[in-house]
Amino acid sequence: MNGSSNFFEALQLMVIGLSTVFVVLLLIIQFGKLLIKVVNKIAPEEEAPQKAVSTPTQAAIAPDVQQAIAKAIEQITSGRGRVEKIERI
Repeated sequence: MNGSSNFFEALQLMVIGLSTVFVVLLLIIQFGKLLIKVVNKIAPEEEAPQKAVSTPTQAAIAPDVQQAIAKAIEQITSGRGRVEKIERI
């Protein structure tokens, strides 16, 4: 009799503990969403000025270097890979 009493008491404590954690996590999520809405209303995100997009020219890399890179890729990948874009970093 005492063993089953301990079991139900432990089960009850576990359910109370898990439900408490669940409720606290739900509250954290809801307060987080509320905080995001308040901050966005008070200080909306500024629009960044659009910069002119400059495309790097292919002339920056010599044609013979481009061919060498393409040949190396072809040899390493057994013809399965291909070079789509080469740019300096």
